[in-house]
Amino acid sequence: MIKLIKSTFYNETETKKKLADFVLTASQLSMGAECQKFEQAFAIKQVRKYAVFVANGSAANLLLIQALMNNGTLKKGDRIGVSAVTWATNIMPLIQLGLEVEIIDCNLATLNISPATLQPHLTKIKALFLTNVLGLGDEINEIKDICAEQKILLLEDNCESLGSKIGNCLLGNFGLASTFSFFVGHHMSTIEGGMIVTDDKRLYHSLVMARAHGWDRNLPAEVQSSLRKKNNIDDFHAKYTFYDLAYNVRPTELQGFLGNIQLDYLTEIVQKRAENFAIFMKVINDNNDFIRLDLLHMSLISNFAVPVICRNQESVEKYKKIFEDHDVEIRPIIAGNIAKQPFFKKYISDDFVCENANQIHNYGFYFPNNPELDHQEIDLIVSLLSK
Repeated sequence: MIKLIKSTFYNETETKKKLADFVLTASQLSMGAECQKFEQAFAIKQVRKYAVFVANGSAANLLLIQALMNNGTLKKGDRIGVSAVTWATNIMPLIQLGLEVEIIDCNLATLNISPATLQPHLTKIKALFLTNVLGLGDEINEIKDICAEQKILLLEDNCESLGSKIGNCLLGNFGLASTFSFFVGHHMSTIEGGMIVTDDKRLYHSLVMARAHGWDRNLPAEVQSSLRKKNNIDDFHAKYTFYDLAYNVRPTELQGFLGNIQLDYLTEIVQKRAENFAIFMKVINDNNDFIRLDLLHMSLISNFAVPVICRNQESVEKYKKIFEDHDVEIRPIIAGNIAKQPFFKKYISDDFVCENANQIHNYGFYFPNNPELDHQEIDLIVSLLSK
């Protein structure tokens, strides 16, 4: 069987041996030096000033929104635009924290919000929390300019697109901040784990506090001193003083250690996924049963699962059966149209018309693209797409 996830880690045997040695010799396993080292290295790799490592990608989304509310950038009742094709935990923090949700349809050729699908929503939203779906992006430079003109805060969930580029800019670097996931099935694995990156120092400090109880102990000394002075807190009571709403979504040293190992492989991982995707995309775009993908504006596509959007029910049932009969694992294209999900209908009464997201929901699926696919497996998938 060709599975979506072939192994827990890239170069798994070597990584597990190193992890075992680390566990036996480490003096600390809660968040510490390895996590800090990973944050610094990831920020450099992503070309951002600051990175905050957390327990998982969903926690990264929650923490980002909480930090923006803590520092006054967002407030309860603000309306946030979100991608119709996304993951549940892009939407859930907004609902949980008292924000309003505006669902925005995607462009079928990119699976992402486009300038055209964004346009009707501009006067309704305070922020746009954009999901870069499955390594893909639309004309995000234009979206960035539109948001700047309209004074709309732009955020990116880049959990599925680590390494993808438009021009010379990595996805995840177009907005104020972006989130990442290091779950087993994603581009690089720390088993569970997530990251938030930004160039904004004030937001960085809010994130660090909100990650761990709202206390100040992980902040720079000058920021600690300012907070304590402002709140009349002495150094003794500062150990258990909590300045704002927060969580405990700290990672462990095991996750930090794994991140430092896997980050060394990331360039190789991204390149292999990109090469595989180029092979698959050519076959998809040559088959009239499928919606053609238009991604020529992208300079690098780092993709961990390949989307297929069929034109009708007959075609999707045919290809789902072909893949399943040949033991190739397939899944829905993430959550499909998020507005169709039971949790969404329970808490949101607004009716959003998203015809393109409905096409993806009803007639789409994705199949594996991992860096360990061999030539025989790639050839098999190509043959299935050609049937």
